[in-house]
Amino acid sequence: MWSCVISGALAMFGLGGGVQAAFGLTSKGNSYSVDTNAGLVFDVSKTTGDITSLLYNGVQYQGTSKMTQINSGLGTSKVTADTVNGYVRIAVVAGSQPVTQYYIAKSGDPIIYMATYITGEVSPGELRFLARLRRSAVPNGWHGDVANLDGCTAFEGKDTFKCPNGQTRCKMYTSDRFIDDQVHGVTGKNIGIWMIMPGTAYETSSGGPFMRDINSQSGDDQELYVYWNSGHVRTESWRFGLMGPYGMKFTTGAQPSGDLDTGFFDSLSIQGYVPASKRGSVSGYATGVAPGFQAVLHWYNNGSQYWTIAGEDGKYKSPLMKPGTYTVKLYRGEFPIAQESVTVTAGGTATKNITSTEPNPSVVWRVGHFDGRPMELKNGDKIERMHPSDVRMGTWGGDYTVGKSSAKDFPMALFSKQGGTATITFTLTSTQAASEMTLRVGTTLSFKGGRPSVKIGSWQGKDPGAPKLIDSRGVTRGAYRGYGDVYTWKIPAGTLKEGTNTLTMGVYGSGDAAFLSANYIVDAVELQGPAGPDSPKAP
Repeated sequence: MWSCVISGALAMFGLGGGVQAAFGLTSKGNSYSVDTNAGLVFDVSKTTGDITSLLYNGVQYQGTSKMTQINSGLGTSKVTADTVNGYVRIAVVAGSQPVTQYYIAKSGDPIIYMATYITGEVSPGELRFLARLRRSAVPNGWHGDVANLDGCTAFEGKDTFKCPNGQTRCKMYTSDRFIDDQVHGVTGKNIGIWMIMPGTAYETSSGGPFMRDINSQSGDDQELYVYWNSGHVRTESWRFGLMGPYGMKFTTGAQPSGDLDTGFFDSLSIQGYVPASKRGSVSGYATGVAPGFQAVLHWYNNGSQYWTIAGEDGKYKSPLMKPGTYTVKLYRGEFPIAQESVTVTAGGTATKNITSTEPNPSVVWRVGHFDGRPMELKNGDKIERMHPSDVRMGTWGGDYTVGKSSAKDFPMALFSKQGGTATITFTLTSTQAASEMTLRVGTTLSFKGGRPSVKIGSWQGKDPGAPKLIDSRGVTRGAYRGYGDVYTWKIPAGTLKEGTNTLTMGVYGSGDAAFLSANYIVDAVELQGPAGPDSPKAP
């Protein structure tokens, strides 16, 4: 067990009498101490498995009021420590939660390698690793000040804050899509502490490639997170098994690569770990995605999930996947346009070409893009990082004129008790007005049953009924992605008129007041019918 310490001690005194750090594991009082021989020394409690000390280049970064741990701590646990094939391995088996947490150290790496194994849902209903750090040493959170709570007061729940200058803050505003989030961290003078999620680190989490969750919060402590499962805009059941491997890396400030070699986990006897040799992959071509949009492929079943982005020529290769049968979806951006099934075998590479099955009707006009995101619409460029009431936001509601306005003139969300309605004014020829039309409204997320109400002249679209409920605040906490409901209404021939027409869009549903009233986020709006001078050329 102590072989690394003994061998390290023999190397402490060099020819010049200098002292070198010794890689290895030591037992001291109530904790195990691990020296990485790379400037990082960390301690793990023998009773709870909490990380209680984080020394890097002689500076203590661990906070003092709360420790670094899974969720808010696993409580009394069985903690064992040993060396396996030259690596330090600490296993924490929770006494009252279905969780086993692993801490691994590799000589010469200032990284705490980790893996989290669960066999059921944990209390209080989320799964996260949370480093609580001395804020004076690492003052800078992820995405700047979006979760800096200094001088700000909670005004919506306990997690959304208003500052004296009218700006808003929330830890949710630090989130990034899982497909983009391989590295995030917090920084200070000559220090960067980074969460790295390499390869298939999210394969047993829930939510898919576009799921987003908390990355940091700057309060009394500097909090650095990595999330797998939560109730934050939850769209699918939790998965159980191994989360990771992942790592927390210490640098002198520079952001590291998201590539992290975890192949040595093959020899560590980690529960739920599946080596590359027992995985397979899928390759092929994804076609039918318009130029300018990402072609995202997403594989999933009840046990695992994976994703990749196809090249400009449509060619793709999946990550290494656990054997099994998977649903595979093709997205234009975040908008699903095809679905297939594929079976993966250990050591094999399956071939699966997938192409869009989306209809391509004639369109009179379109506002926005059916890409599953509202970013091109008004306030869409801000909504991930601030509350709708933030002083930096534009007005809500608005008037759009086809052929004159830009997407930025149309609101990315509509609220039943705030901001008013939105209108789209358009002109039809006699031929168009005499034709049957279809109005199509794409949404990305709903709150409190919010769904579109639509009216053109004397025609009123039927209430489509409340969508499937997601019991979580969304747009006010920077989320825009839910189930992605698309609504259509048939407009009988002759209902609209030659010349100018105006579509008025509002919200069915009530809910609470202001921005917590029933609402929905807009993806795009289009009128399908005979093409004319304002007809779009791309989705």
